[in-house]
Amino acid sequence: MNTKYIDFINQTFDFPQPEFDLVDNKLLFHDIDLNKLVEVYGSPLKFTYLPRISENINRAKKWFKDAIRKHDYQGVYKYCYCTKSSHFKHVLHEALKNDIHIETSSAFDIDIVESLKNSGKIKNDTFIICNGFKREQYITNIARLVNDGHLNCIPIIDNFEEIDLLSSEIHKNFNIGIRIASEEEPKFEFYTSRLGIGYKNIVPFYESQIKYNPKIQLKMLHFFINTGINDNAYYWNELLKCLKVYTSLKKICPSLDSLNIGGGFPIKTSLAFDFDYAYMIDEIINQIKLACEEEGVPVPNIFTEFGSFTVGESGGAIYEVLYQKQQNDREKWNIINSSFITTLPDTWAINKRFIMLPINRWDCDYERVLLGGLTCDSDDYYNSEQHINAIYLPKYDKDKPLYVGFFSIGAYQDTIGGYGGLQHCLIPAPKHVLISKDEKGNINTQLFREEQKSEELLKILGYKKEVKRIDKFQNEESERNFQFVNK
Repeated sequence: MNTKYIDFINQTFDFPQPEFDLVDNKLLFHDIDLNKLVEVYGSPLKFTYLPRISENINRAKKWFKDAIRKHDYQGVYKYCYCTKSSHFKHVLHEALKNDIHIETSSAFDIDIVESLKNSGKIKNDTFIICNGFKREQYITNIARLVNDGHLNCIPIIDNFEEIDLLSSEIHKNFNIGIRIASEEEPKFEFYTSRLGIGYKNIVPFYESQIKYNPKIQLKMLHFFINTGINDNAYYWNELLKCLKVYTSLKKICPSLDSLNIGGGFPIKTSLAFDFDYAYMIDEIINQIKLACEEEGVPVPNIFTEFGSFTVGESGGAIYEVLYQKQQNDREKWNIINSSFITTLPDTWAINKRFIMLPINRWDCDYERVLLGGLTCDSDDYYNSEQHINAIYLPKYDKDKPLYVGFFSIGAYQDTIGGYGGLQHCLIPAPKHVLISKDEKGNINTQLFREEQKSEELLKILGYKKEVKRIDKFQNEESERNFQFVNK
């Protein structure tokens, strides 16, 4: 009888998979021995596997290159990284190794751009696409960037007042884009996105405020829908509506030469994940070309803004099961040594599911459980996987530690969770480890940040520190780097 956890996985999925393998009943992630990671750094911990960022960027570039060649498409493709997914320096540095461009969302994003320019990571020919509603400081920072010579900064107009606000602070000619306010899916509480300008208003807006303004050139039409790029009737319908606006606008606006189709590529959040990226890109390029040919206008250059797709699959978290509580005849609660609310906020805020696998003990019998966090909050739990509507893990044994990993968590979780700040019930944020590869393919790790200390939280809260806690392991762990050698 097949009762081991490894049997359960083999009966449910194709396993191993490109990211995951098993050696001596211990889980490997991109050839990284996760049990070794826990031995060295302890748990809970978060990690970022940096090479995955470059891998996904170059996968997308190849798919677009293949589609452009296949359809003899005359425009060029530009890959933008959506910084709000993860603003960390190590993420931007890795992404910018791959000749990409940047999409920003707020005033402080521009400060990051300027820092990256000062360090040589961003050049003047890097496109900076400025999205979002623009308050005074955002306008000032965009203007400073353009006035300092970054002419490839393109603010995307979100409302009718932004052109005048930008013109008052930018001292030279500049380029702009317009965002389309797309219609939302029927299940939404509202019909039209609050972002951008409505389909029917874009051409009149161009003719009244842009066409005869010698200081401004309209270069880009920006299209994005909240549900992202998916092969369904809703997406294709909205894309065709966008293309009608583009071709109408292009006929009266010669400077318009780019279409930004936004982002929203799904990422792998289940071992059963199956999405044909190459087909979607091929069909998008085909539809754009057909629409332009039908209206007799040149095809646009294509921009994308991939955030989760860029960084999501690089992130992971590892927790230890501290204790099991049998609450009734059916429900067993495995309590982890951290909190889902603070470290994986999307699991309770929008019921998002990630890949969840044990790190060790795959040769043990398994059981159905619920996972609970440390906070005294009823919402701090994780109770199902999308594909099976339940969680199965190796049976709890107080004498045999069990570690659980969550994967594809690299986008949004840290910023939504308030990285470095207060955490619910003052549960400390875990350690954060960076994982990279050298030229020989050896895997290197580095401690990016220690687990939060009580002193940090007390300082934020305004308490006077009367007693300084001394952690004899602090200096040891902060310097602890080590190297894995690929098997």
